[in-house]
Amino acid sequence: MNFLIVTVTFFVMEGMTWLIHKYIMHGFLWALHKDHHDHSNEGHMEKNDYFFVIFAIPTIILMYYGTIQNFNHWFYIAVGIALYGMAYFFVHDIFIHQRIKFLRNTQNPYLLAIRRAHKQHHKHIGKEFGECFGFLWVPVKYFKMFFNKNK
Repeated sequence: MNFLIVTVTFFVMEGMTWLIHKYIMHGFLWALHKDHHDHSNEGHMEKNDYFFVIFAIPTIILMYYGTIQNFNHWFYIAVGIALYGMAYFFVHDIFIHQRIKFLRNTQNPYLLAIRRAHKQHHKHIGKEFGECFGFLWVPVKYFKMFFNKNK
């Protein structure tokens, strides 16, 4: 049952990410997310990086309460959220934005589709007219771009 809670939470986080990204990060917290789009920051850190802390706090709280209550469901929900956060960090910050040079020359269709969808998202430097707010789920049209290019 605990594995199921972790797995379901991980996949629910994709929908939560879409909602948070579209309506909060491109909404009332645009001031923190803006430098991620327009690259107005100086140095390696962005204001956008504060979202790591903002999203980690509820996870830590859930993990704490789940732990002191004999590792109940709150703990496993927190594990699912934390695993999603780790996946997000590795794919978004390391693979897509190349903060650490890794998998630069991949030919994996899924990874290339993620990269293409994210580039489509970043072609809009303002908070309006965005697209592709999700993270791991990639619209089919980005797979088609890859496969049509290779014909």
